[in-house]
Amino acid sequence: MTAHLRSEIEGLKRRLLTQAAMVEEQLALAVKAVEERSADLARRVMEGDLEIDRSEVTIEEECFKLLALHQPVAVDLRFIVAALKVNNDLERVGDLAVNIAERAAFLCDVSPVAVPFDFEGMAAKTRAMLAKSLDALINLDVAAANEVCRADDEVDAINRDMYEQVKKAIRKHPEHIEQLVHLLCVSRHLERVADHATNIAEDLIYLVEGRIVRHAPEVFGVQRGGGQ
Repeated sequence: MTAHLRSEIEGLKRRLLTQAAMVEEQLALAVKAVEERSADLARRVMEGDLEIDRSEVTIEEECFKLLALHQPVAVDLRFIVAALKVNNDLERVGDLAVNIAERAAFLCDVSPVAVPFDFEGMAAKTRAMLAKSLDALINLDVAAANEVCRADDEVDAINRDMYEQVKKAIRKHPEHIEQLVHLLCVSRHLERVADHATNIAEDLIYLVEGRIVRHAPEVFGVQRGGGQ
């Protein structure tokens, strides 16, 4: 690797980590907005999405520039390809955080209902998966990436249980159908965040080992795509 390419890749890493930190904060604020029924927090999340979108475009342009100007090979090429995919996953997590914030804003304006599933537990597991996938990316930790992939089944199971619990709650309290449907959507958004965290973990495995493990559940002993 030339000194110039090395410097450019280090800069790309820094921008990707900055993007990751922004996305993690957005998700944390969105979850807190639901828990605290806070319209102010929900608004902060929605207003912060533009910065993430701009960062995604900047990172994508940088990746294409590196590919065009340096024609990297081997691990450098894998890193840039992985960076493109991780960048996209991070932007999608940012969008999902906005979706959660929008649901939180709605819930602030209606009568509160008891959450019929373990929202806090699901949110904690999902945020932990995202944090671990990003730590694995930073530290090139394949073992941690494998743990993230295995954890996806747990979140899928919570989402399926949530779906059943919400159906029962709607039958029991049809007057709360709007609130319950919005909570159902929050759970689904969290399940999708877990899927994107798994994508990042899979990209890290590709970066380090050159193996594409997507659609290969036997690698982890899990099955992907178990959400409702």
